[in-house]
Amino acid sequence: MAQTTNTTRGPVTGTAHRAKKRKPFLLDLYSTAVGKKYVMAITGVLLIGFVITHMIGNLKMYLGKEDFNHYAEFLRELLVPILPRTVFLWILRGGLLGAVVLHVHAAYGLTLLNRGARSVKYQSPRDYQVATFASRTMRWTGIIVFLFVFWHLADLTWGTVNALGTTAADGVFVRGDAYGNVVRSFERPPVALLYIVANIALGTHLFHGVWSLFQSIGWSSPRFNKWRRWLATAIATIVVVGNVSFPIAVLAGIVGQ
Repeated sequence: MAQTTNTTRGPVTGTAHRAKKRKPFLLDLYSTAVGKKYVMAITGVLLIGFVITHMIGNLKMYLGKEDFNHYAEFLRELLVPILPRTVFLWILRGGLLGAVVLHVHAAYGLTLLNRGARSVKYQSPRDYQVATFASRTMRWTGIIVFLFVFWHLADLTWGTVNALGTTAADGVFVRGDAYGNVVRSFERPPVALLYIVANIALGTHLFHGVWSLFQSIGWSSPRFNKWRRWLATAIATIVVVGNVSFPIAVLAGIVGQ
């Protein structure tokens, strides 16, 4: 005769726990060091591309007032009549501002993560030896460039740091006269010096940024370090020489009204 065993279930205690809701994939990835490095790399590429393009466009200043003002007007007319005048330009500026905010936030987040886990470095000892000065001053050059951007906009886009007028005689800043605004701004030695110092800081920041960009996305090898260094040096040098040449050319009288 088969024996049956009766089992009685005891009372259930405790409460049921809901499964923790997962973050969206991109936010979950961004919460990691790898995600932040990728964000820094992607936004860095966008900002480097803008800096180079901006410098190349400004070289039209050497062609004269008409060519430079025509280039400035071309930027304001982008995608007209699909969009109203200057709208697409402001969309681009908003996108660049977003890239800057993400770049800064990712850098700050990586700093906090590295402080919490000293065994995981953002850069290897070999990288640190290659770019010692640039890496040590990365935070400060970033702050200088960030503050300079607002001065640059206030000086040559908004005109709020100068008197406004309809002609050059009424004030330093004149709406629609991009060439004249640049010349009149750089004719002031303190302003020209500010632009020179800020662009040297930008070049230093660019050098280490380009160098560490490949490290951030995992494209790092001792075989390529020489080419990484040359690329970083070339980009930083071209941008600094190009941008610094503008205030120097104005002060030297090479470019003028």
